[in-house]
Amino acid sequence: MDIHQPPAAPSTALAPGVSEPAAAGSQNGPLRNIRSSAFVPVAVFVVLVVLFGIGLTMNPRIIPSPLIGKPVPEFSLPPVKGRTLGLSSADLKGEPSLVNVFASWCTACREEHPLLMGLKEKGVVPIHGLNYKDRPEDAERWLNELGDSYTRTGADIDGRVAIEWGVYGVPETFVVDRDGRIAYKHIGALNERVLQEKILPLIAKLRE
Repeated sequence: MDIHQPPAAPSTALAPGVSEPAAAGSQNGPLRNIRSSAFVPVAVFVVLVVLFGIGLTMNPRIIPSPLIGKPVPEFSLPPVKGRTLGLSSADLKGEPSLVNVFASWCTACREEHPLLMGLKEKGVVPIHGLNYKDRPEDAERWLNELGDSYTRTGADIDGRVAIEWGVYGVPETFVVDRDGRIAYKHIGALNERVLQEKILPLIAKLRE
């Protein structure tokens, strides 16, 4: 018996385990990855711009020091060439004092030096000098020419002690209390306003 089957309809079956939504999605997946990859640099750029903008509004002279309220780092330095009294952490106890970080190659140090000389002449407060990364003969010549405002000096030739003090640059000035703790830090050259509004009132308070 001859049996005729109707012609089979064209097959539209998909590969096993693949459905139409999945097939369509497989085409969009790479596009989504490309878009995500392109978004990351843009987001990073925006964050950096925001952080940069915030940084511009900050005053580097009022950056808080992590050493405020803490004892000065332990150190002992020989005096600047031509001087007899060196500087150590033990010398910073007994009465409030200033520690001024200076160098002969520092222009701003020259600008503030007359104020330090004035404080010395009036006997307001002992001032100690931390000479930062200076050549011995240059530091000696600088003090001889401009006047020596310091009770004691420490020659920090390699800058190690200044790093322990958290020094950002020169000049910087620290107020140290009678117990040898750092009470205040000023970044940059001193001026009359800072002396009258910050440093001298603090010295008076520390002496009470």
